[in-house]
Amino acid sequence: MSKVLRCIPALGAVFFASLALVACGGGIPGNAVVQVGSNPITKAAFEHWMSVASSSSTGATTGAKPAVPVPPSYTACIAGLKAAAAKPVKGQTAPTEAQLKSQCETKYKTLQQEVLGFLISSEWVIGEGSSLGVTVSDKEVKAQFEKIKSQQFPKPADFEKFLKTSGQSVSDLLLRVKLNLLSSKIQQKIAKGKGTVTKAEIAKYYKENPTRFGTPEKRSVEIILTKAEAAAKSAKKEIESGKSFASIAKKVSIDPTSKTKGGVLPEVIKGQEEKSLDTAIFSAKAKVLSGPVKTPFGYYVFEVLSSKAGSQQTLAQAESSIKQQLTATQQQTALSKFVKEFKKKWTAKTDCRAGYVVTDCKQYKAPKTPALPAGVTGTPQTGGAQQGATPQQTTKVPVTPTKK
Repeated sequence: MSKVLRCIPALGAVFFASLALVACGGGIPGNAVVQVGSNPITKAAFEHWMSVASSSSTGATTGAKPAVPVPPSYTACIAGLKAAAAKPVKGQTAPTEAQLKSQCETKYKTLQQEVLGFLISSEWVIGEGSSLGVTVSDKEVKAQFEKIKSQQFPKPADFEKFLKTSGQSVSDLLLRVKLNLLSSKIQQKIAKGKGTVTKAEIAKYYKENPTRFGTPEKRSVEIILTKAEAAAKSAKKEIESGKSFASIAKKVSIDPTSKTKGGVLPEVIKGQEEKSLDTAIFSAKAKVLSGPVKTPFGYYVFEVLSSKAGSQQTLAQAESSIKQQLTATQQQTALSKFVKEFKKKWTAKTDCRAGYVVTDCKQYKAPKTPALPAGVTGTPQTGGAQQGATPQQTTKVPVTPTKK
């Protein structure tokens, strides 16, 4: 099963993870920054989750309550940076007011993109659940919440401390759990019935992928590699005269892998070596000195020490695993198709106020990619916000604002 519409696997992961989110006028109410369909995301909700995101980015690790950067002056943020800054060492100068303001502005833009995507994605998933007739009861949410809470916070005091440092309420967390359950049910509904595999499809897959259902023959050999054929023949004669294979291999072989081991290669898999050598090794009789065999690397003298026959599952033996694999593939295809339609549908319904436009808004316009200089190829790497949320992204931390 794919990661599509998978949300919050564990409450602790949600609690302690930074908000790695993405995502935004028109007929938007005066107290809102975004409207998804008929549902507004208020400025109060935006500010609440900006505070949560800011706490997640620094407060959880430092214990401090960071100031949320507020444009255009960023006064509190600048003051916070000054207070937290270490005293400059000798020869260094303290950051200027302009530099600190630039840091605060960058932080604000990052958090803004994360939080808007966070709130928008929540509305998308709740809206999609409603469209599909998928529901989650309060009883289910509470039971799952208590289960995860007891696992992550066995001591009540630890949970209360977390609430205080994260800036979140129990209602916020219950909604996160609700979205996790809702998203899982949506995924199940989309995948249901999308994995009907026929006997003919199983047989076709088995025929086209025989190596996946068997193990090749293996042989243990000892080898000597030389650059010249004459050197290989000379080495073979010395062994035939009674000298040990290992002593000759250490003396004349140029194969770095086997030379120090007296020429021994303990497990050669059929089809692994160069074609002419592979053919010679797997057609030779055991305990018979053979060669020289000419290859692009030089001339080999070898002896097969032992062999282990390969094995192959029958179609009947492999049928169950093939069916599982093909079923999963068909379900993944269905979910991938749903992802594409899901994003297109909800982006068109997401109306964002000027100043609050991010990648999941219908007003968003991707920046033009500059042309590469002549002779340069490749894809430029970009930073900042992710380009367009998918259900994987939008439901990664699916939270609906509690303050509307």
